[in-house]
Amino acid sequence: MATKTINVLAFVLLLQYASCYAQIEQVTSRSQGEQPRRFRGGECQIERLNTLEPSRRIEAEAGVSELWDEDEDQLQCAGVAVVRHIIQKRGLFLPAFTNAPELMYVVQGRGFQGVVFPGCPETYQSPEGSQHSQSRYGGQMRGERTQDQHQKVQQIREGDIIALPAGATHWIYNQGQSELVIVSVVDLSNQENQLDHSFRKFFLAGNPQQGRQHQGGSSQSWGPRRRGGSSQQESFGNIFSGFDEQILSESFAIDTELAQKLKCQDDQRGHIVEVQNELQIVSPRYREGEQEGESEWKREREWRGGRGRGTRDNGLEETLCTMRLRENINKPEKADIYNPRGGRFTTLNSFSLPILSFIGLSATRAVLYRDAIVAPHYYMNCHGVIYVTRGSGRIQIVDDSANTVFDGQLQEGQLLVVPQNFAVVKKAGSEGFEYVSFRTNDNAMVSSLAGRLSVIRSLPEQVVMNSYDVSREEARRLKYSREEFAVLSPGSRSSQRGMED
Repeated sequence: MATKTINVLAFVLLLQYASCYAQIEQVTSRSQGEQPRRFRGGECQIERLNTLEPSRRIEAEAGVSELWDEDEDQLQCAGVAVVRHIIQKRGLFLPAFTNAPELMYVVQGRGFQGVVFPGCPETYQSPEGSQHSQSRYGGQMRGERTQDQHQKVQQIREGDIIALPAGATHWIYNQGQSELVIVSVVDLSNQENQLDHSFRKFFLAGNPQQGRQHQGGSSQSWGPRRRGGSSQQESFGNIFSGFDEQILSESFAIDTELAQKLKCQDDQRGHIVEVQNELQIVSPRYREGEQEGESEWKREREWRGGRGRGTRDNGLEETLCTMRLRENINKPEKADIYNPRGGRFTTLNSFSLPILSFIGLSATRAVLYRDAIVAPHYYMNCHGVIYVTRGSGRIQIVDDSANTVFDGQLQEGQLLVVPQNFAVVKKAGSEGFEYVSFRTNDNAMVSSLAGRLSVIRSLPEQVVMNSYDVSREEARRLKYSREEFAVLSPGSRSSQRGMED
C-alpha cells in the first residue's frame, strides 16, 4: 500500500514538473524573441493573383465594417483575414475581442482606443466629484463609488500601427471631425488561435449581428460563413445574451432587470453606436509644445539603447500591462530609407515595438513619389499584405517557375498579397503611390535584387559573368549602375562607378 502511494505521489510530482517546465520554456522562448509558430490552413498553390476588394459589408448606426473574402486563395495562403472599419464622428466601436492577433493601421482620422488585459491594474481614475463620476442622466451614481477607474486609454491618429494580442478586449471611439478609417489584418495562422481558420469577433455589448440591411436586402453578419452558402437563420447577439439572466445577476451582484439589459436583445444599433454627447473618459492630455507620442518614443529608444541589442529580456522590464501597443509610422523623420527623388520607407518590427514579438506581425509604410520604383525584391521569411492608402502603382509578381502571377495596377483601397519568396517590383503612378505592407513575421527580412546592397551586387564578378554569360564590363554594369538602395529614382540611373580591369 505504501509503495503504491509513493508511486502515485511521484507521478503527480512528475506531471507538475513537466507543466512548470513547459511554461518556463514558453516564457523563455518569448523573451528571447522567438517567432510565434504558425500553422498552415492551406497550401499556397497560386497560379494567378488578383487585386482584392471587400466582399461583405456590415452596416451599423454610426459606421460600417467591410470584410475581405477569407476564402480567397491568396488570403488563405497568407493565413490572414482583413477588415476595414469606417467609424463616423462620435461613433463608438463596441468592446470586443478576436480569436487571433491583429495589427491595425489608422488610414485617416483620430480618436481613442482602449485595450483591456486581465489582471492589469486600473491606472486611470477620475477625481472624486468630477463629471466622469456622474451618471448618464446627470445625477450622481447610486452606490458608494464616485470615481471612474479603468485601464489606460491611448489616443490614436492617422499613421498609427496598433498591435492587439489574441483575446484582448478593445474598443474604439472617433473623437475627430472626419471619419475614422482603420484597416486590420488578423493572423489566423498564429498559434494563439486555437479555434479554426476563421475570423471570429466576440462582442461584449450590443446586438452586433443585427446590422443594417445592405443593398441586396439581406443582413450581413460577423463570424464564419456557413459552407456551401447556407442561408439558414442564426441567432446573434453579444456573448452575454447566451447566459441565463439569474446567473448573470448573481455574477455581477445586480438585479435581473439590469442583467437583462446586458443582453441588448432589443438593440438595433449594430456594432458601432453613436454617442449622443462627447464621450467622457479619463485620458491624459499633451502639454503645450509637446508632440503627440514624442516623449514615449524617446523613453523607449533610451530604454532599448541602454539595454544593448544583444541583451535578452528577463520578463521584468516590460509586461503586457505596460507594453506600448502603438507606434506612428507616418512621420517623415522616422523613415528608415529615404531618397529625395524616390520616396521613403518606415519599418516597424519587434525591435522598435516589442509587443510585435508576441503577435508575430510587423509592418512597413511606403510613400513613393511620381514614377519612383521599388527595386525588385522578395520576402525571405514572411508573406506581405499590401493595402493602398493613396495613389496607385503598377506591380509585377513572379513565382518560382518564372510565371508572372500578377501584372497590373493597384489602386487606393485595394489589397494584394505577395507570397513568401515571390519576386516583386513596384512602380508608382503619376500621382504617387502610398501603401502599408503587413508582414507575417515580427522581424520580416527583405532581399533586394537590384541596386546597392542587393543580391546581384553582392555576388562575385566572375559568378555574375558566368551565370548570365556576359562580359566583365556588362557584369560591372549590372552590379554598380544603381547606387541607390531599395527606392529608385525615376527616369535615370545613378552614375556608374569606374572600375579598372
